[in-house]
Amino acid sequence: MSMITTINPATETAIQSYDIMSEKEATDRLEACHAAFLEWRELTHQERAPYLVKIGQTLRDNADELAALMTSETGKLLSDGHVEIELCAAICDYTAQNGPEMLADEERKQGLNGKRGVVSYQPLGVIYSIQPWNFPLYQPIRVLAGNLMAGNGCVLKHASICTGSGLRLRELCIEAGLPDDLFQVIVIDHDTSDKLIAHPKVRGVTMTGSDGAGRHVGAVAAKALKKTVLELGSNDAYLVLEDADIETAVKFSVMGRLYNNGQTCVSAKRFIVTDKVYDAFVDAFVTQMKDITMGDPTDKDTQLGPLSSQSQFDTVKEQVDASVAKGARILCGGEEPDRTGAYYPATVLVDLTPGMPAYDDEIFGPVASVIRARDDEDAIRLANESRYGLGGGIFSKDEERALKLARDHFDTGMIRINSFGAADPNMPFGGVKNSGYGREHGGFGMKEFVNVKSIFLS
Repeated sequence: MSMITTINPATETAIQSYDIMSEKEATDRLEACHAAFLEWRELTHQERAPYLVKIGQTLRDNADELAALMTSETGKLLSDGHVEIELCAAICDYTAQNGPEMLADEERKQGLNGKRGVVSYQPLGVIYSIQPWNFPLYQPIRVLAGNLMAGNGCVLKHASICTGSGLRLRELCIEAGLPDDLFQVIVIDHDTSDKLIAHPKVRGVTMTGSDGAGRHVGAVAAKALKKTVLELGSNDAYLVLEDADIETAVKFSVMGRLYNNGQTCVSAKRFIVTDKVYDAFVDAFVTQMKDITMGDPTDKDTQLGPLSSQSQFDTVKEQVDASVAKGARILCGGEEPDRTGAYYPATVLVDLTPGMPAYDDEIFGPVASVIRARDDEDAIRLANESRYGLGGGIFSKDEERALKLARDHFDTGMIRINSFGAADPNMPFGGVKNSGYGREHGGFGMKEFVNVKSIFLS
């Protein structure tokens, strides 16, 4: 039987080894989840809500342990881990508070004869959740919370490097009172995963990951006629318009590029800066990126920890090196530090052109791509040229104009104006183009995997 071993990316030491489950073991967990679902679906939305509140509180009660576990497995800063746990708890609270009303039956009149109609949001069954390593608790929770409220069960295949976090999350959900089999965590390989997608008792598939992985999972699911929600990568553009406040733009650009050690799908990655303010922005941005303290992610003074693995380090290094080989210039960073661990420094690249990884692709690490635009109109054009469209940002002193640009012209799913942030329980989360489809949060995620049932009364 093959195994996986989790590795601390800061120290390069092994943490723990886990057996990979056989197809039968994984299928047995799926069958058990389905059996638990048949009972769970009998509860009302109001009866499900307290379970979510208790899960949120249990996460808060174990925050120190969970943050330390996530840091050891993925290298994220301890402080970022605590923020993540609070976000998870807030999602549980939001779902418990708003779910019963959002998923309640709707009374309608039939349009042709004026008689009574009822729209009911009914659960489907087991939802298969495939999640990445960059937010080991948030990624599973944002799927789990909405689907538990809707009445579904959930089977999680987590990224192998944070196996411990996934298994611990299930233990804590059970400790909080969730029925043992309703949320399953399986440790399997990709072949077994594809077979599970096709299993008749899997009624929907949700995945967060790269666009390449999304194509594969989406195709396997489509072949089995399963609905999917895909939240994929991006190279989000943050636009520094001609009237931007440079201090604000630089502050949130540094934060947006380095949050979670630069490994966030919806972080700022491309900085499209208008010619009028280009030099002022770049000078201040590089100065602050040079001053970033990289080091031990458990140290409270550290601002940038390691990448999540040596493999992730190699990928980022190759993307930067390939961009430089094609003419990009490094203004800071870009040098491999002489130290143990998967550390990559805060890096700023300029003179970027199409065909470079730093221009076209997503760099999942602390590397900023700065692109010069002629003016505001050109900045929006360059932002929309990307094959991705998850998030983005606009820096401008004219908030109403920025809102209009964001609403009418920015071809992306989420836009921050004069700020940076990752997710909010009350606002929808998701993208367009190669960044995937479907939405989570804001009530939208609760309705992705339900049977919207029309009942016509005579």
